[in-house]
Amino acid sequence: MTAYFIRRFLLIIPTFIGITIMVFAITRFVPGGPVERMISQARQMQTEGSSGLSRGAGKESSAQPLSEEQIQQLKEYYGFDKPIITSYWLWLSKVLRGDLGSSTRYYDPVWDMIKERIPISLYFGLLTMVIVYGVCIPLGIAKAVRHRTSFDNLTSIVIFVGYAIPGWVAGVMLLVLFASNMDIFPLGGFTSDIFNDLSLTEKIRDILWHTVLPLFAYIIGSFSVMTLLMKNTLMDQLSSDYVRTAVAKGLSFKQAVFRHALRNSLIPIATNFGNNISVVLTGSFLIEKVFNINGMGLLGYESVVDRDYPVVMGILVISSLLFMIGNILSDICVAIVDPRVRFK
Repeated sequence: MTAYFIRRFLLIIPTFIGITIMVFAITRFVPGGPVERMISQARQMQTEGSSGLSRGAGKESSAQPLSEEQIQQLKEYYGFDKPIITSYWLWLSKVLRGDLGSSTRYYDPVWDMIKERIPISLYFGLLTMVIVYGVCIPLGIAKAVRHRTSFDNLTSIVIFVGYAIPGWVAGVMLLVLFASNMDIFPLGGFTSDIFNDLSLTEKIRDILWHTVLPLFAYIIGSFSVMTLLMKNTLMDQLSSDYVRTAVAKGLSFKQAVFRHALRNSLIPIATNFGNNISVVLTGSFLIEKVFNINGMGLLGYESVVDRDYPVVMGILVISSLLFMIGNILSDICVAIVDPRVRFK
């Protein structure tokens, strides 16, 4: 088993190179990069400066505002003058030294921008994971044991409604209802404007006040999936021969569920556990945009919209590594839950 996991860790290297070189190549062909943005800004400044001139002068101002030499200097500054493979290896060599580059939009180091937002996304991610696993597993067990009862039917209606509504759509509905119309919760953000002037107790209360609606939007989708997964896998185990044999030998139904069927039912849950690590840290692009939460998700959204390629690549580095490590952790969790599993 040790050799298997060593091979899995070694496979991270070619997989990481494949993912990053593909996205890196896309960033070189997508229009609207930093060079185009600088040209657009120069043209806008030129137009505003000539707004008081005649119409003929205005037509002249709409021409190319930068010379070919200036454009070439911009390409050299942003690294667009080299072939894709050469630029990629230069970027990768910096990443291996711990340098993710600087933002082409704000000119700040990418790592500094990311580490400022990691605690916020980590806060929501950990809360979401604790609530989802802490509620969905017991609820799935209860639904499987009480299958086709009124409890199962009522909870299934709630679960299917939650599954049908995307998290960011639920966030918009919650903002309109509870923030805009009822004014119970804030319209967005992670803290209030007077957060620094509050006492410690008031700061905690303020953060929790801003947490309720985004947290509900985070958990609504994964809550439904995890509950149904737990219920269906447990029902499959309860209909197996070994459970009926255990009951026939004198075990009560409750003992058969918790001593035998439950552990096997946790295998699919353990399979998905490691994959949630990247989601925990990188957050949700759309939910953080809806609630204006300055986390990793909002940073990723803005970097894509602004064509801030160093930030896009920096987030990709972290998320891809976490996803691949999460897959390995999922295999470890499966081996822990199911002793029959032996990786070779």
